[in-house]
Amino acid sequence: CNKTFKKKSNLVRHGKIHTGEKPYQCSQCYKAFRQNTELVRHIRKHTGEKPLQCNQCNKAFTDNINLISHMMEHTGDKQYECSQCGKAFTNNRLLIRHVKTHNREKPYQCMQCDEAFTYKSVLINHMRKHTGEKPYVCSQCDMAFRLNCDLIRHMRKHTG
Repeated sequence: CNKTFKKKSNLVRHGKIHTGEKPYQCSQCYKAFRQNTELVRHIRKHTGEKPLQCNQCNKAFTDNINLISHMMEHTGDKQYECSQCGKAFTNNRLLIRHVKTHNREKPYQCMQCDEAFTYKSVLINHMRKHTGEKPYVCSQCDMAFRLNCDLIRHMRKHTG
């Protein structure tokens, strides 16, 4: 492609997009990533670690992208308004997600049973009931959980 970079390391990192190379692999679920920082962020999903905290409401996040998006909810211009209830959002993605709650749209159908879901993430969690997959593993005692929220609740037992 025609992109140019001042640093060779940035060019090398960009080149992985074209080659599809993903040398950083999660030891728990074997998902692979182009950059180590992506792997570190991913591993936090397994551990439940949320090291970044909102300085206005103390809500915690796994990465800067989600923290910044959340911070805009406190300070951002809420220019995306729901035509059905008037609730406003800082970005269109949040508005689209919200609108689905009004029209009860459930486009994500389970292939194993008759259940359908509004969000793909909920379908993924549901599918784990059928597969028995438990990707969230406690770093203290190796207990495994289907949902990240269950791991987080469990981890509180270790921290007292």
